[in-house]
Amino acid sequence: MLARGSNRFGLFLLLALATLLGMDVQARAQAALLVEEPYGFFGTVNPTGHNALYFERVCAETPVRLRRCQPGELGAVISRYQGVGGYDWIAIPLLPYLYAVENAAEVPARADRATVTRLRNHYHEMHLLGLGEHLDPGNLIHGGWTQTIGMAYERRIYVFRFATTAEQDDVLIARLNAAPNRSHFDLIYNNCADFARDQLNAYFPGAFRRNIFPDAGMTTPKQIANKLARYGRKHPQMQLTVFEIPQIPGYRRTSHSNKDVCESLATTAYAVPIVLFNPYLAAGLGMDYLVRGRYRILPRNPHLLSPQTLAALNVFPLTEPAPYPHNPASAALQVRGAAAESAAEAAPAP
Repeated sequence: MLARGSNRFGLFLLLALATLLGMDVQARAQAALLVEEPYGFFGTVNPTGHNALYFERVCAETPVRLRRCQPGELGAVISRYQGVGGYDWIAIPLLPYLYAVENAAEVPARADRATVTRLRNHYHEMHLLGLGEHLDPGNLIHGGWTQTIGMAYERRIYVFRFATTAEQDDVLIARLNAAPNRSHFDLIYNNCADFARDQLNAYFPGAFRRNIFPDAGMTTPKQIANKLARYGRKHPQMQLTVFEIPQIPGYRRTSHSNKDVCESLATTAYAVPIVLFNPYLAAGLGMDYLVRGRYRILPRNPHLLSPQTLAALNVFPLTEPAPYPHNPASAALQVRGAAAESAAEAAPAP
């Protein structure tokens, strides 16, 4: 009788522990900072790139209203844009944001311009007409609705994932839904990285501020990623993990690595007129780049995500091995890894 009672008590404890663990898994989720490489003409003029935020638990009821996700949904990407119906931020489900489709099986291995245009136009007709009847698609200089979907056709994206709580995500939903969603976009002081900085400071108060060096008081995507990586090393409980989403080949030339302001001026064609007109300024920029601007934020072989393995972003606990391949540093094509550029810059920041 005593042995039987002990067995029942032990079984009760195991069931209680399993229930508690299950509740903890449901209570925690993941979010991520997306660091998107610059591309095209504007990416040459301004090689800082783009920031967006991904939330596993936050979904888009509409592109301008948020809600809690239902089981099976992958979450949404939220970012600040210029020229999208006068809105400050837009929320797009993860798969369409990356590939302009709603089914991973529809993502092409290669995509020409006609294919990308067709996929984007179809998604626009199905889901974005509510943003405005005459929504501008954008051009070489000015952004439009096309910058909100199909981003993996344009550039390589690095994903800095971290753990969040239900309470934090609920506060984000309530705050963004309640605030006026009207654009006051400014490339210098109110850009996409400033939006990411503001939202991340709600999760990690005081961790993200503007830098005079090396960004001249601006906020840049590389700066935000560097601060998040540093914060993650000091706070391992946030379980920061880096992934890579390769650029789908065929539509555009390979995107370029993100640069901060000082690096942009010191290592591009901007350096020539600066040297000619003010060699002292050029020397200062060069010194600042050597001392401060060469921080590295990427691991050597980040986990590689494909359209079929995006759910690995939400694997919990984050410390367990995930069922996706590592990105081979020797890959020649971006779709298989695109690591040639990142391997050269890929040691983590000290």
